[in-house]
Amino acid sequence: MTRTRVFSGVKPTGNLTLGNYLGALRRWAEVDQHRADALFCVVDLHALTVDHDPARVRRLSRQAATLLLAAGLDPQSCTVFVQSHVDEHARLSYLLECVATDGEMRRMIQYKDKAPRERARGGSVRLSLLTYPVLMAADILAYGTNEVPVGEDQTQHVELSRDLAVRFNQRYGHTFVVPRATPPAVAARVMNLQDPVSKMGKSDDSGPGIVYLLDEPEVVRKKVMRAVTDSGQDVVYDREGRPGVANLLEILAACEGGDPEELSRGYDSYGALKKDTAEAVVEVLRPLQERHRELCADPSYVDGVLRDGARRAREMARPRVDAAYRAIGLLPA
Repeated sequence: MTRTRVFSGVKPTGNLTLGNYLGALRRWAEVDQHRADALFCVVDLHALTVDHDPARVRRLSRQAATLLLAAGLDPQSCTVFVQSHVDEHARLSYLLECVATDGEMRRMIQYKDKAPRERARGGSVRLSLLTYPVLMAADILAYGTNEVPVGEDQTQHVELSRDLAVRFNQRYGHTFVVPRATPPAVAARVMNLQDPVSKMGKSDDSGPGIVYLLDEPEVVRKKVMRAVTDSGQDVVYDREGRPGVANLLEILAACEGGDPEELSRGYDSYGALKKDTAEAVVEVLRPLQERHRELCADPSYVDGVLRDGARRAREMARPRVDAAYRAIGLLPA
């Protein structure tokens, strides 16, 4: 029986955060790599859609790959690789651009958000910001992916992938598997500690509100202890009315297990909740940070994992991408 194929990736546009770990990486390591034929990718080409420092992109790409392994991804159980090491992503992206429409691209949320802001400043965004959702579709479709584990903010991209797969198959013959988004059963929603109504994002500039995976324990404690709370003194789990306290309870529950509402009953002060949450985060990150240090001391191992991962990924993607080239009308090489 053919195993379900899963694809997901991380973009090296910033240092990975506690939100990335609790919301995605931990699930990949504990569940997805064992239940499916899984590919996990550092999508470095996507980091080029905005102004960037080349050296920083290289550094963050390597750091992201190392953290994926430190989080528990096992190269014997899954495929870990860097997007730009597999030419099939770019090859397929152009074919899918020939299937996608201008209107579809302009409706995508990143372009809708960023393009008007840049125009207001007298500038303009890169063309790649408009077209990168097609590259994301190519990332998914090249591998015959069945499932894409994503949060709510990424479901639009999976829907585009589905639309392009169906359209290509109808016009040129069945070539692609139509993927589906698979949100986690219980999403670990981690919000910014200084702005608890906003997601803890790795590209965010608000450093004090973000716990990075490589933050030292004392830095983690300081950030959590300074987290924004709410008016009143009683510890109540209320996402809408008390977002600051709710965020701390959700982080604590995600780190230790349990239910945020039940946990709230064990506290009568914000200080005690912050202290326990800080220690829980430090303990969750401890093994990951220890493994990261070990991997950094053996760079040849990481290089070998990425090299072998890219080779396996190419072997999986090339037959399908070659078939797409034939189907759309291109002469074989």
